[in-house]
Amino acid sequence: MNRRQVLTGLAALPLLHSEAGKSIAEASDPSDAFSPWVVRQMARDLASKPYQPPDSQLPASFADLGYDAYRTIRFDPDRALWRGEHLPFQVQFFHRGFLYKNRVTIHEVSDGRARQIAYRAADFRFAETPTPPPDADLGFAGFRIHAPLQDPHRHDEFCVFLGAAYFRAVAKGQRYGLSARGLSIDTGQPSGEEFPLFKTFWLERPAQGASSLVVHALLDSKSVTGAYRFTIRPGDTTVFDVEMVLYPRVDLKHVGLAPMTSMFFFGPNDRGDIPDFRGAVHDSDGLAVFNGRGEQLWRPLSNPRDLQISAFNDRDPRGYGLMQREKSFAAYHDLESRFELRPSLWAEPIGDWTEGVVKLIEIPTREEVHDNIAAFWEPKGPLLAKGEHSYTYRLHWGPDAPKPSSLARFTRTGISVRGDNNRLFVLDIEGDKLKEADPDLVRGDVSADKGEIHNIVVQLNPVTGGWRLSFDLVSAPPPVELRASLMQGDQALTEVWLYRWTL
Repeated sequence: MNRRQVLTGLAALPLLHSEAGKSIAEASDPSDAFSPWVVRQMARDLASKPYQPPDSQLPASFADLGYDAYRTIRFDPDRALWRGEHLPFQVQFFHRGFLYKNRVTIHEVSDGRARQIAYRAADFRFAETPTPPPDADLGFAGFRIHAPLQDPHRHDEFCVFLGAAYFRAVAKGQRYGLSARGLSIDTGQPSGEEFPLFKTFWLERPAQGASSLVVHALLDSKSVTGAYRFTIRPGDTTVFDVEMVLYPRVDLKHVGLAPMTSMFFFGPNDRGDIPDFRGAVHDSDGLAVFNGRGEQLWRPLSNPRDLQISAFNDRDPRGYGLMQREKSFAAYHDLESRFELRPSLWAEPIGDWTEGVVKLIEIPTREEVHDNIAAFWEPKGPLLAKGEHSYTYRLHWGPDAPKPSSLARFTRTGISVRGDNNRLFVLDIEGDKLKEADPDLVRGDVSADKGEIHNIVVQLNPVTGGWRLSFDLVSAPPPVELRASLMQGDQALTEVWLYRWTL
């Protein structure tokens, strides 16, 4: 059992909708003034002190919970924050237990004052788990946000903050898939990864008719603290504007900004020997990058035999993301998981991010329950201790990335075995740019860092209305770095397809 599986199960729980009920209880001094500078000062002060692990103490009945028992603990929707107040957002809370033992402090901010939201056992339905005594203070593990996303007369869940610094969201008509993180540290490094956590949240009370909700968060770990401000706007594309300020305790040599994590089990380019009736199983099928030089790159994901790390050097990237481009049910045939409804996630840096790399990490997995894909921006130099490092970016959760240009895009990568070191690659491409092209002048531009490229064929695809590019990779011991695009003369018609072929 893992975090991804639990979040999927929790999101599938039935939700009740009622206009009756009371708002969740609040506590603490109502005179506590609040502003984003308060969170920054708390992060700055925290960074000057030794790291203190979070409170993870729980009664055995909750600490030892299994997956099935934990997911039966449900927050009472009638006790949701802002319930019955005719506001555009409502918030429900997760109980601590199972994998989620760390206590998270949550506040409501109203009229410039912060009030801590008090835990009450009466706000939960415990089913098989013994109900805590009325005076127990077991605390929260996280929260989920609801808004009239699908139906203007009903509040639907569209966002979850739960576990370490993980959060996820969906747009209208979608189901949960990949996750984002507040920060990643030493991801993919031999020394092992450090997992920062959001320890405190502040939820700003929305105005009547507001289209966005503001959430502040305090991040902490052994190496760094941080102050975050999320402005969240649900819709056909759900958008997060993220402002963060980091205060390292030590020099951060391998830090990931705007990190995201997903799952790729198999697809037409990398199926291996997996016996499965489905044609593909993945939350994301590729990494897209729009770099600072104006290039659009597309890197199909794979489930490698060995750990693979790819780095795309850049300066001031315009955007990158883990995409789910395949939107056809026929590609998956999964009535339960509905992978065609999973969101893509696009990170759009705002301001000067200078030099660094978009890093892609692909981890081998034999099960679809594991998040085995990570992508993030890693700055070229370390974030120095005792400094203040500010970044702003925008996350787009939705059916696609904001399209940066009119270039046609690669929609499918298929690979056939020709021999021990020989492979046939078949790439499908779609886009309006190709409709303007002269079929007699379109050519495939394909290269490899080793081996030979033979039999480059470009042809119209009358079924999709797009084009197909195919070629043979011959006499090439893996790994091989491949690059391909369609050209008309010196004019690019497509984004650049990149691929690392491995056994």
